[in-house]
Amino acid sequence: MDNCVFCRIVNGELPASKVYEDASTVVFMDLQSVNPGHMLVVVKPHCANIYELDDDLAGAVFRTAARMARAVKAVYGCEGVTLFQANEKAGAQTVFHFHIHVLPRWEGDGLELAWPAKNPSREALEAMAEKLRAAL
Repeated sequence: MDNCVFCRIVNGELPASKVYEDASTVVFMDLQSVNPGHMLVVVKPHCANIYELDDDLAGAVFRTAARMARAVKAVYGCEGVTLFQANEKAGAQTVFHFHIHVLPRWEGDGLELAWPAKNPSREALEAMAEKLRAAL
């Protein structure tokens, strides 16, 4: 993907403050950091979103994200860590190359993650679960 900014970082065509790299992933500091230590965990092959990850790559990227969460907690002493991952425009994805934000968090840091809970009935939840089980 010639115009993908993350592919260009992975290929060394654009600068990045790299933290970690292995065969499947690369981690670098986010230019639009929320808090000190905010990193992006990126898969090396171009995959636009989570639907394009095979099971091995999905496992690799989440292993790296867990490792980075432990590292940021140890280094910055944050009070928590939020992992954020978005898919497609409706899901709030803005860079269409799979990545996970590792966000160190402190009480009162100004980042709000909230959604309007719909609180479906148990019957509705069971119906949804049945549809999903059938798709697996």
